[in-house]
Formats: sequence, C-alpha cells, structure tokens
Amino acid sequence: MSVENLPSEIDTTTPSVARMYDLYLGGVENYDVDRQACAELDRIAPDCAPLARINRAFLARVVRTLVEEYGVTQIIDHGSGLPTQNNVHEIAQRINPDVRVVYVDNDPMVLAHGRTCLDENDNTAVLSMDMRDTAEIFDFAERKRLFRPGARTACLFISVLHCLKDSPDERDPAAVVHKVVQRLQPGDFLAISHLASEDPGFRQRVTDLMHELTQGSWGRVRSRAEIEEYFTGLDVLPPGIVDVRGWRPDPDQAGHDQQRLAWEEWGGVAQVPEA
Repeated sequence: MSVENLPSEIDTTTPSVARMYDLYLGGVENYDVDRQACAELDRIAPDCAPLARINRAFLARVVRTLVEEYGVTQIIDHGSGLPTQNNVHEIAQRINPDVRVVYVDNDPMVLAHGRTCLDENDNTAVLSMDMRDTAEIFDFAERKRLFRPGARTACLFISVLHCLKDSPDERDPAAVVHKVVQRLQPGDFLAISHLASEDPGFRQRVTDLMHELTQGSWGRVRSRAEIEEYFTGLDVLPPGIVDVRGWRPDPDQAGHDQQRLAWEEWGGVAQVPEA
C-alpha cells in the first residue's frame, strides 16, 4: 500500500463531510463539530443515517457484481471517505485477490486512517488529491503500476458528486464524469450514487445548510433528471438508474428497507460502449 501526498493538518473546527458520513454509519472517527452538524442536518433532512447505510450497501453490491460478474480488476474510488468495515478492496479481493484499488480523497483524516488500515496491502493505494484531477489520478495509477493496460476498470463516484459545486469549467461534476469516461476503455464501468430529491424547496434547504456548515465545501442536492444526465452516452446496466435500494438487491434485502424517505440516493452502473 502507498499513501501519496499526505497532508498533516486535520481541521477539527469545521465539519467534515467524510466524518459526518462516518458518524451516520455508526463510526467513531468524528468530532463534536461533526456531531453538531449532523444534529442540525437531521432537523431539516431526516433519514440521513438510513441513507448512509443504504448507500454503503449499494457500494458493496456494485463492487461485488463488477468483480464477480464482469471481471473488473482495477477500481478507482473517487471521494472514498474514511475507511470502515467492508471497504472496496476487501469486498473485491475476497473474490479476486489480484484486484487493485486506488482510493482518492483530499480529507487529511481519510488519508491518515488509510495509511493505518491499508498498510499491509500491496494492491491498494490512497491518494491525497482532489477527485476532479482526473489526469493526475490516472497517471498515478499507471505510474505506480497499479493499473495494467487493457485490464477491466471501474470508476466509482459513490455519494460524492453532490459535494461538488456547479461550475462553468472542467471542475463541474458533469465535466468531471465526462473526463473520467474519456480515460476509460470500451467495456469499462462507471458507478454513481447521488443524494436526490424531487422537491426543489427541500433541495435548496439542505444545500444552503450544508454550505453554511462546511464553509462552502459542498455542492448541492440534485434532481433525478440531473443525475441521469451523468450517464449520457453509456450503456446502463439493468435495472437502470434507480433509487439504489432497488439496484440488484440481495435476496435477503428484497422487500426490505422500502419505507418512504425524505430524500434518496439515486444512481446506477453503466458500461462504456464500443466505439
């Protein structure tokens, strides 16, 4: 395992999205400022904790499906968040020990914990970089020989694109997704989940609060239609772009976790078509 460009300073005065997510998953790698932020968010946007668990289960199913059924052996996890149980490399390498995983995050706490949790795994790397720096991320994976030419690759943006602001340039989330797809080969995969609501007022309230709490380190909650546009030009795998609870649920999940939520994780998995 390698950790590249590890920053040293962890800001404990401003809430971190990664640490808030950790709290919602039942983790302990968070501070009072994160717990207070979660309490404020819960007041206007219930169901954050169930959504976090739903999203994590979706991630596990996606990785398992891509490695087991489609032969993926290389994965970039953009905005990976804090290491927890059942991480991407653990799920993938239980099926195929040769799967290589690059985690990308610019939160210093994520990088610090990544160094500890992944220290003995030669097929993983944690990269301290903005997930929008596509060329640098791919060049790193190739330079470190983590990625092999022609091997089946998957890029993950799991519950992270809502952290990116709209922008008129290549920093826009849709532009970032496009750049990543341009680096992939036909037959490779893209997986996305994204916080969504069809209520414009709700979307704005959550977005405004998260901007305030994170001091601007946030994008926005988007509509289903906006998220579906990320998959334009790709071959979407069944069952399509959906509430991720319905994406290939495990047999013991079928019929469960279908209670109505205030908002949802919307997304799916798609394959780069043949030219």
